[in-house]
Amino acid sequence: MRFFLVILAVLFGFYACDTDNIHKVDVSNIDVNFEVKRFDVDFYTSEKQNLPELKRKYPYFFPKEITDSISVSKMSNKDELELFAETQEIYQDVSPLKEELRLLFKHVKYYNSKFIAPDVITMLTNIEYESRVIYADSLFIISLDVYLGKHHEFYADYPKYIKENNTKEHIVVDVAKAITEKQIFNTSDRSFVGKMIHEGKKMYLLESYLPTVSSREIIGYEEDKFNWVTANEEQIWTYFIEKKLLFSTDTKLNKRFLDTAPFSKFYMEHDNLSPGRVGIWVGWQIVRSYMKQNDVSLQELLKINELDLFKKSKYKPKK
Repeated sequence: MRFFLVILAVLFGFYACDTDNIHKVDVSNIDVNFEVKRFDVDFYTSEKQNLPELKRKYPYFFPKEITDSISVSKMSNKDELELFAETQEIYQDVSPLKEELRLLFKHVKYYNSKFIAPDVITMLTNIEYESRVIYADSLFIISLDVYLGKHHEFYADYPKYIKENNTKEHIVVDVAKAITEKQIFNTSDRSFVGKMIHEGKKMYLLESYLPTVSSREIIGYEEDKFNWVTANEEQIWTYFIEKKLLFSTDTKLNKRFLDTAPFSKFYMEHDNLSPGRVGIWVGWQIVRSYMKQNDVSLQELLKINELDLFKKSKYKPKK
């Protein structure tokens, strides 16, 4: 089979334009109330004598294992103060971020009336990628130092596919992802197609919550990688079918096609042109096809069995 030969289309960006989000709804009358609290500012601009006040205001950041001496040392740590200064260059004013979050929370509440907008706390984690956004109880904790821009010198050693999303525009996407993880329960379906569709449900939820954000930004691909995956959707699907992967329960497929990675592993010559997580992309397209074919609400979508969804999706990859 001639595989992945749509190189010219990728190079010239014929597939780059992506404004296909159809989830625009009126949320102007939906009220959400929340605060954005700047722990990073309060902490790094405080003197040691203010530590008791900080501990009262932010008790969750001062567990018993963190002694006062450790906290005081961090307040004056040269590297951390440099990181704080760099962060403040971009985030001295977080009112634009608050408005983006407000719009997100309104959309979440539009689809789920029981949703209560959580307060948001900003902090620094010494560029801890895995802790960029934490949704805990009634709080969102955002590590602003992870969002200084993909070309920032602090990320020089980061892989390109990781730092692509280290931008302030991606904060709202990561917050939305954290919300979807709370709303979609794990699936018991161990088949590859079941896992793809489970992840596809999350992506569909994301695009519903973020109607003004492009598909490329939602899935977090570099532009050339996004062009590649849209250009090669049919070839990817054909590969999955010919290799009899759809109903396989081989967990190695997770690393090859679902986990975050620089590229997906077809074990073919041009693998490095592909983005990671192409299985999630395909699962998203299957869910999109299902929603076009069936009149169901977003909440009903979350409950439907993955294999039932697959059968009713009438999915056909774009050529």
